[in-house]
Amino acid sequence: MTYSGAVKVGGRADVHELTDLMISKVAVGPGNNNAYLLRCRATGEQLLIDAADEAGTLLRLIGDDGIASVVTTHRHPDHWQALGEVVAATGARTFAGRYDAEGIPVPTDVLVDDNDTIRVGRVELTARHLIGHTPGSIALVYDDPHGAPHLFTGDCLFPGGVGNTRKDPKAFASLIHDVETKLFDQLPDETWVYPGHGLDTTLGVERPQLPEWHARGW
Repeated sequence: MTYSGAVKVGGRADVHELTDLMISKVAVGPGNNNAYLLRCRATGEQLLIDAADEAGTLLRLIGDDGIASVVTTHRHPDHWQALGEVVAATGARTFAGRYDAEGIPVPTDVLVDDNDTIRVGRVELTARHLIGHTPGSIALVYDDPHGAPHLFTGDCLFPGGVGNTRKDPKAFASLIHDVETKLFDQLPDETWVYPGHGLDTTLGVERPQLPEWHARGW
């Protein structure tokens, strides 16, 4: 089946099959959060992005092979409600942005900085530190050697805008700057975007809207 990225709480995962990586997207409640399970096709090693909620749902998605690591994109509680239970069940190493780790109650094993590499099997993900939604939010870039890049943005970029900056002009200015310079300026239009909530998009779809986002301030 063709991957669409349209998932709903209580529904099935949608699987994006790439040459070297399989990406399974699932929605969990009550915040309608997206969680992403990445599986290296060469080694079978798995990594989870955002153990947001519903530990049982996530552990069933993970299956008997377990996971090597969990990356939390940022400190907001709706993105780590199931983290403790998932880590206890799998023994996975935990990763989070250096400046958000203190706000996550499950200990972070690896503090992530801008441009750090996180591996899942033979696949490499590159972290982008984006300041504004939280002090230490990270996005993850998979630069697929066989096609367009794939970008996991947490709550920093969605279809139609950047993440919530709570009507703080300085926070918005910081986030839009980082999103433009570290994502839009460095990645092509074909880049597939996987956000922390809702539907997927591409940078090409969103790029023409950047002037509007600047003008409205959110």
